[in-house]
Amino acid sequence: MKISRIAQLGAVAAIAALTLTACASNEGGTTAPTETDAPTLSGSLSGSGATSQQVAIQAWTAEFQKANPDVTVNYDPQGSGAGRESFQEGAVQFAGSDRAFKVEEIEAGLGACAEGADPVELPTYISPIAIIFNLDGVDSLNIDPATLGGIFAGTITKWNDPAIAATNSGVSLPDAAITPVHRSDKSGTTGNFTDYLAATSGGSWTFGSVEEWPIQGGEAAQGTSGVVNAVKGGAGTIGYADSSQAGGIASVKVQVGDDWVEHSAEGAAKTVDVSPIEDGRASTDLAITIDRTTTEAGAYPVILISYLIGCTEYEDANIGALVKGFFGTAVSEAGQETAAKNAGSAPISDALREKAQAAVDAIK
Repeated sequence: MKISRIAQLGAVAAIAALTLTACASNEGGTTAPTETDAPTLSGSLSGSGATSQQVAIQAWTAEFQKANPDVTVNYDPQGSGAGRESFQEGAVQFAGSDRAFKVEEIEAGLGACAEGADPVELPTYISPIAIIFNLDGVDSLNIDPATLGGIFAGTITKWNDPAIAATNSGVSLPDAAITPVHRSDKSGTTGNFTDYLAATSGGSWTFGSVEEWPIQGGEAAQGTSGVVNAVKGGAGTIGYADSSQAGGIASVKVQVGDDWVEHSAEGAAKTVDVSPIEDGRASTDLAITIDRTTTEAGAYPVILISYLIGCTEYEDANIGALVKGFFGTAVSEAGQETAAKNAGSAPISDALREKAQAAVDAIK
């Protein structure tokens, strides 16, 4: 069964701010503790980063609000790269990013953290990247990785190219120019999409895994919504976007083994299940190496894993308590389910949740 998506995802505000509180009292001092006796969290928490998970963060904030209505959570969806930079500079207390920090970036210092603290990187938002296109009368295409690499590298330029026709028998393909649409900003979605091309295209994509589009040509658009709007508004276009914002648009089925697989939360979850956590990192740093070349039945390897990033320790203990509470909400079963319902993401597995909760427990 496919997880539902909400249609209005593209209209999310640039900064999601919700105010939250919790009151507790134990007047007699001898009664057994109840949920309302829990310590009250209060204060302001600031984060920034990936546009992909902004709807999920709003959903988690709403969950967090139920228990903590005296906390303000502000999230600025300025992009993964900008979010990581703000976190490194200490301008925000947490970041959302479509990739984990590289080891050398961590070694350079994380300004948001207390000295000597390890990063907490939680793969809380798992989503397919839809490869969307606009071709009159065509709702779906089968395109293999080598052909996709050629399209986005600019070496396959016509929709009726033999490489596209070979995997789409019976589809009427026009003698029309292909206009690839890419992100104009530094983007984790671009990083994940080009990582897929680099791993699977057999050399037709030679530019590696990069967050900033590396070549001239095609059309550039700001943010996920910009790419979606450019594809919807331009005949002959093809682009890539977080699946949560690609509802109702024609999309590509990618080749996985001998099968053609469309983007879905279920397919993304299967890919994560066969992908290992990177070695050589702190126990609280759950960076996953995505298996882009999996042949697992039903897996969809064109995915992004968006992380909530924080610290094991903050200079201000109250900030640590707020981050711990918010991250705990995000990794919880209820938090993952509400993100799935509102943002179309794939809930993390029970095994991964257990590791994530252990990382959350280490925050102070």
